[in-house]
Amino acid sequence: MEESAERGTAEQLTALAALDALLDHHSLDYWVFGGWAVDFWVGTVTRPHEDVDLAVWRDDYPEIRRLLELAGWRYEPVDDEAIGAGFRSGTVLLELTFVVADTGGQIFIPFPGEPGLWSTEPFGEHRRELGGVRCRVVPLPFLSDGKAVPRDDEADAAKDRADFAALSGVTARLPT
Repeated sequence: MEESAERGTAEQLTALAALDALLDHHSLDYWVFGGWAVDFWVGTVTRPHEDVDLAVWRDDYPEIRRLLELAGWRYEPVDDEAIGAGFRSGTVLLELTFVVADTGGQIFIPFPGEPGLWSTEPFGEHRRELGGVRCRVVPLPFLSDGKAVPRDDEADAAKDRADFAALSGVTARLPT
């Protein structure tokens, strides 16, 4: 990785550590997903990341927003505020995706009109460590399944293929 990418990675890991401390201190659930979740499961940084993705309970959002703003994060508008929010601290972009659960523990994204099923299983309490930072992450099978089907955009599809390959090695070594 080049120097600016390494600096960005270090800033994002520092932000993840601070987010974990902040949200855990206030007993607010969150789950890292996307590229950073891949890295936490693999145990190494696999590539530079444009942002940090967290899933959070939609009902917790007002408190999470209040805490983030008190901690110096600046709100950044996103395309669909019904399902997420964005914040920035320095060079780090944090993207929140809101989730809701049914009585069986299935996880949904609250799209207007009709929620979209995201996971048939609860996300649970999986914690992984990377570079001295411990975070709660989405379950390995959920992450692997999501990366198994590349997105339409070619750049995103290339990341998905690389992430899936990295996770395939982890699946054989680690319990879920």
